[in-house]
Amino acid sequence: MINIGTKIGGRYEIIGNIGSGGMANVYLARDLILNREVAIKVLRFDFQDDQNAIRRFQREALAATEMVHPNIVSVYDVGEENGMQYIVMEYVRGTDLKHYIRNYSPIPLDTVVYMMEQILSAVSLAHEHGIIHRDLKPQNILVDEQGNVKITDFGIAIALSETSLTQTNTLLGSVHYLSPEQARGGMSTRQSDIYALGIILYELLTGQVPFEGESAVSIALKHFQKDVPSVRQYNPSIPQALENVVLHATAKEVSDRYKTVNDMYSDLSTSLSPERANEPVYAPSSMTDETIMLTPVKEPEPVVSKMPLEESDLDLHSQNDETSNDKPRSKKRGKAIAAILGILVVIGIGLFALGTKQDEVTIPNIENMPQSEAIKALEAKKIKVNPKIETISDDKIEEGRVVKTQPPIGSKIKQKGEIVLYISSGKKSVSMMDVEGMSKNEAKQALIKFGFKENNISEKQEASSDVEKDNVMSQSIQPGTEIVPENEKITLTISKGPDSFSLAYLTGYTRDQVARYIDSEGLLLRSEGQDYSSSVPQGQVLYTTPAGGTPVKKGDYITVVYSLGPEPVKTEPSSSTEHSSDTTDSTETTQHSGDGNQTNQNQGNQNNNQQNQNNGNTKPSQSEPKEKKE
Repeated sequence: MINIGTKIGGRYEIIGNIGSGGMANVYLARDLILNREVAIKVLRFDFQDDQNAIRRFQREALAATEMVHPNIVSVYDVGEENGMQYIVMEYVRGTDLKHYIRNYSPIPLDTVVYMMEQILSAVSLAHEHGIIHRDLKPQNILVDEQGNVKITDFGIAIALSETSLTQTNTLLGSVHYLSPEQARGGMSTRQSDIYALGIILYELLTGQVPFEGESAVSIALKHFQKDVPSVRQYNPSIPQALENVVLHATAKEVSDRYKTVNDMYSDLSTSLSPERANEPVYAPSSMTDETIMLTPVKEPEPVVSKMPLEESDLDLHSQNDETSNDKPRSKKRGKAIAAILGILVVIGIGLFALGTKQDEVTIPNIENMPQSEAIKALEAKKIKVNPKIETISDDKIEEGRVVKTQPPIGSKIKQKGEIVLYISSGKKSVSMMDVEGMSKNEAKQALIKFGFKENNISEKQEASSDVEKDNVMSQSIQPGTEIVPENEKITLTISKGPDSFSLAYLTGYTRDQVARYIDSEGLLLRSEGQDYSSSVPQGQVLYTTPAGGTPVKKGDYITVVYSLGPEPVKTEPSSSTEHSSDTTDSTETTQHSGDGNQTNQNQGNQNNNQQNQNNGNTKPSQSEPKEKKE
């Protein structure tokens, strides 16, 4: 182990331990130059002198540095310090896909497809570079906090250009995701990665791997002896087109699988399309002699043939075998012997199969039977029932009755052979959908399609300034709640838009009172104005636009006009020139009534006469008003 605070390469300071693997430890470190967190994979000390381990470690670094892809963990640096091999990689804050599946299963189908598309895109790039991963599994796929996936650990990846001797007779990769050809010690190909991708997709859909066993060998045998179970038995809502992607990718024969990862990507991307809703189950077409030989058949007893053989055909040690003239004859003898041995094997297998057929029974049709009755019917046929009864939801078969068996109903099984019963747990509960924000009609149609009965959907209306009128504000069953839709009742709260109210008569309000009113009612102030008024004191509201009593709603704008008080008396300009000293001030005369009017008139005449006597260019007096009269 490396201590916290240790610096590697002079720039990577260890700040934590992330985990350890079979041949390396992974640490969290800070790049002191670029000031970022990185992950450092360090070859374990007990492998420091192992040249094979060092080559494999270096091969991982080489493979990863050749590939730049958003869904592949980036390699920043590779180095060696005091005999210690290390790789500096991108640090992905999150978890691995194995833990993600464990924590979030069942995962929504669109999320499964989205995550799988990212994985396929990354593997496609690796294959384009001629690199086979050979150890694809959820533990080697990281999921960041945004739900993006990144593939890591190319530790046993191998370039296609390397000699096949390094690829055969070696069991590599995790056994749960191992292709049949890898399990037999055969060569890894692109289709081997595709098989592992199919198993990963299976696990994303069901939350578990298809094959379990007491040992790695027993699991490996199942990969080439048993078909991958149907994902739809775990979740009948999975479209057949999506299950077909799993079946196509995990076909036993390489020739039946997708030719490229891109082919799998194209098929997967349309698997949720309504156009593929009625797609038939995918069925592999290849069947080779090798496939037949992989079927678990008990070794037959030796069979002695009574077929007469020519002496010349059995003379394998003829004195003339080494002569050049007899070589063609030796080849003929070899072919004849091989043909005879083949016939003997076929006869033996035929006799064995004939004998075993007498001990076989057909699994009776016990579908929809109560569990106890089904067990009695099987025992009557001398068929054992596995004590571990499996439960599975079913929309058609009621709880406590048989849905299916494994091996399937109608298939042959040896007497006293064992089968597994799958008992219905009732209708499948599903995660409640979210209809908030939808229009009322859209929400109802979506709920009916989801499984709700139309008469179980009710609604109520509430005012809202945030949600558009006739849209769903809330739902009585919260999204994510596990329910059986057809048994549930749901109430939708529909927005009737913002509530309207009558604008108050604000005349006489002060600015502070107006501000408090606007805030309390959710109104907005567009502008303020001022005007003179002899009836409203200065500083108080004179009028508003819209006027008081007008219907308004939250968020509406209003304009407020405040009083400036009485309008000041306007001063008339003086008619006399600056040289007229006896002219009466017009301001003074305007303050009288009655006889004052005559005085104003006389004074005006005097002013006019005086002006006529002055130069025509002289302007009316603009002097300040006279002092107040005593």
